[in-house]
Amino acid sequence: MTSRVETHAPELDTQLRNRAWKDSALYAGARIVLFAALTALIKGAAVLIDSPVPWLICALLALLVAFPLSLLLFSSLRMRVTSEMAQWDEQRKAHKKWVQEELARR
Repeated sequence: MTSRVETHAPELDTQLRNRAWKDSALYAGARIVLFAALTALIKGAAVLIDSPVPWLICALLALLVAFPLSLLLFSSLRMRVTSEMAQWDEQRKAHKKWVQEELARR
C-alpha cells in the first residue's frame, strides 16, 4: 500500500475575483464617460466658434486626449485593478498547480 498525503486545495477568493471584475468594469466605464464628455466638449467648443468640425474628428481628438488623461485621473483605480487582478492570477496559478500535482499522483 502506498501512503497518500492529503493536501488541501489552495483557496480561491471569489470575493477578490468579483471585486477585481467590478473595479475593472468601473475603470472601463470611467474611461468611456471621460471620452464621451471630451467628445461633447470639443464638439461644443467647435459649435461655439462656428467651426464645422465633424463628430468623427471630435471623437478622434477626444480619444487622443482621453487616453493619457485617464492614466492621470484614474491612476488609483487602475492600480487597484492591477493589484486585484495580480492577486487573483496568483491564486488561480496556485490552484492550477495543485490540480496538476493531484492528477500526477493518481
